[in-house]
Amino acid sequence: MGYDIERFVGYVNEGLLCSICRDVLEDPLQAPCEHAFCTACIHGWLVHHSNCPEDRQVIDVSLLRPLYRYMKNDLNRLQLRCRNREYGCEMVCSLESIDRHERECEYSQIPCSNAGCTVQVERRNLDGHLAVCEYRSRECPNGCGYTILSAEDTQHNCVAELRTELELLRSEMICRVEEAKHEMESRLDSQRRHMVQKESILQNEIEELKSQISRLMSDVRSLMAAERQHRQELEQAELEKREL
Repeated sequence: MGYDIERFVGYVNEGLLCSICRDVLEDPLQAPCEHAFCTACIHGWLVHHSNCPEDRQVIDVSLLRPLYRYMKNDLNRLQLRCRNREYGCEMVCSLESIDRHERECEYSQIPCSNAGCTVQVERRNLDGHLAVCEYRSRECPNGCGYTILSAEDTQHNCVAELRTELELLRSEMICRVEEAKHEMESRLDSQRRHMVQKESILQNEIEELKSQISRLMSDVRSLMAAERQHRQELEQAELEKREL
């Protein structure tokens, strides 16, 4: 839907009115036949129709385009009153800046921020309402630290609340201790498994080294035996040489 034409100050060109709702264009789109519509209006129309509501020419969503720049400029320059005029706002500004003004308007009706409160007040009066709202939160005047959320809470039992808080803290502490215990046990188990794996690897390496040393000793003994045999052969050859 477009902007209510009654809100505008001065003359509004016919070409800046939506061809469907007949109000001033809001978020406008233009068909190839140059008729303009509010985006919400034309999308709703095309759900049940496949033509322009003005001249019945066939159109499709994919054929819709933004408004011509000069028309967009004319639209943005239009002057209109704030929608909160009925509450006392006298602001008149351009269509281009009206949304920004209304988001910050002191006369806007906004909901109370306290949970459970359904009251809506003007933005300018929100602080005053929050100060007296029966749903506002505040601490117990007796010093127990309990947050009072409603009028019924003013008669709460401080001792019971403190006991409840203590039990909650104790439960939370027990849970944290258990979590820390489980985490520590998990780490110890992981380290234990890692050490066992490491020990197994080291044991295998030791056995491999022993095997290599055994092979080396066997090779040394073989070399020493060969050397003795070679020396004996040389001595025998020397004796035979002397005999000759």
